[in-house]
Amino acid sequence: QVQLLESGGGLVQAGGSLRLSCAPSEGTVSNYAMAWFRQAPGKERELVAAISQIGQNRYYADSVQDRFTISRDNAKNTMYLQMTTLKPEDTAVYYCAADPDTYYYILREEQYPYWGQGTQVTVSS
Repeated sequence: QVQLLESGGGLVQAGGSLRLSCAPSEGTVSNYAMAWFRQAPGKERELVAAISQIGQNRYYADSVQDRFTISRDNAKNTMYLQMTTLKPEDTAVYYCAADPDTYYYILREEQYPYWGQGTQVTVSS
């Protein structure tokens, strides 16, 4: 079973930045379609950003467009979510997800077989 190891969460003031990292325990990031989801207290989990296997195609939720950037570094075998201009409404547990069988990015969470444990991001006002 592939594990996704996340890091980078924390507490930041509104307007600040954080970078989340996600690394698979097996294989290379370029062999997975990957994504970041988040779940705020009392809300359903939602897709934040997704990236295709080769990394040429990216998707962003409207709420994070122009503030967040999803990327991967094949040399470090790690996927990232760079978050800037953070807002209190970005507060949530962020989850990394991966699928080895799909080339293009995936929008539906039920299609991802592998998930990270989640990392807390808290943005104070």
